[in-house]
Amino acid sequence: MLTALRFATLILLLGGILYPLAMTGLGQIFFSSQANGSFIKLSTGKIVASRLIGQVFTRPEYFHSRPSANAYDAANSGGSNLAPTSRKLIERMKRDAVLYRKENPQQTALPIDALTASASGLDPHISLANALVQVPRVAAARKLSPGIVKSLVGQLAENNFLTESPYINVLELNLALDQLQGKMQLAKAK
Repeated sequence: MLTALRFATLILLLGGILYPLAMTGLGQIFFSSQANGSFIKLSTGKIVASRLIGQVFTRPEYFHSRPSANAYDAANSGGSNLAPTSRKLIERMKRDAVLYRKENPQQTALPIDALTASASGLDPHISLANALVQVPRVAAARKLSPGIVKSLVGQLAENNFLTESPYINVLELNLALDQLQGKMQLAKAK
């Protein structure tokens, strides 16, 4: 009995205290931003969001995120679990397709991520194809050249070793647009 108690205490100490402390320390040393939430800060130092969690954008001057089954609520991560044949899912996708085409009338084929939600419901990214479809609407709403907006999209496109297609963090793109437009307005005022 005493041996079992010693072993249980050792396992508790190693697995319950020392290992978590070591992983927390290594995370802070090597991956500080990610370990602390990957927050996005304005130049004023104000935290506006996390790079890891998407947000809903509906105004025409902003790039729109992909659908989310949980309205990007980090406390409620997960997909809708609706089957591909679900009437509810089909109706939601039809409504989203009509809205997407209304907002982006020049587009005939819809990018798949314009209609499908991510598995977590928190994905902050859209495909490069989805972003490029939205360029004319965003440029017109901001009174910017589509070339300037498209160039910014290209600069912020990301790739990782797991994906074949480039993708873009919608919040970072929208913040970069706000910053660019602010700089342009300052230049015009001078």
